Amino acid sequence: MAQINLLPWREKLRKQRQRDFGLLALGALMVTVLGMGYWGFIYVQGMVDHQGDRNRFLENEIALVDKQIVEIKELENTRQKLIARMKVIENLQVSRPQIVHMFDELVTVLPDGAYLTSLAQSRRSLSLNGRAQSNARVSAYMRNIETSPWLSAPKLKIIESKGKDKSAAVGSTFQLGLKQVVPKGVAAR
Repeated sequence: MAQINLLPWREKLRKQRQRDFGLLALGALMVTVLGMGYWGFIYVQGMVDHQGDRNRFLENEIALVDKQIVEIKELENTRQKLIARMKVIENLQVSRPQIVHMFDELVTVLPDGAYLTSLAQSRRSLSLNGRAQSNARVSAYMRNIETSPWLSAPKLKIIESKGKDKSAAVGSTFQLGLKQVVPKGVAAR
């Protein structure tokens, strides 16, 4: 029988299969690298761009809300100013009758033989200048102020007798300090 050597043919076939396997492995590796490149550069970049768009949208909305917050603060400041003005007007409205009572009370408690020459008011404090026939009239005036429901705390600042003989016809000049009060029975809103 003739001997046939099949080894070179098998060897060629094995080398051919190894080369085909290497090419297939290289092709698979290239496809994998291309797929990863697509995923990394296109898909992931698309996701990053999409998230960037969402972030810009949120930043725009935050800027709008910040503008609205500034407007709200401005409106709140305007509101506070209006409330303060309303309170001032309300206090003025409440104090209107008090001023009338104060002037009425100043005249009511003024004794005969005394009169006022000037009046100055600073908030609730009053400063009165006047003339009286005698120091006793000034004392009577101070006692009347203490009993008044609208006036209180009289303090004599100055009293001077005019003229050298200090007669009753010439009289005394005086300066009083006192406080305006609101009686408890009167509603002071």
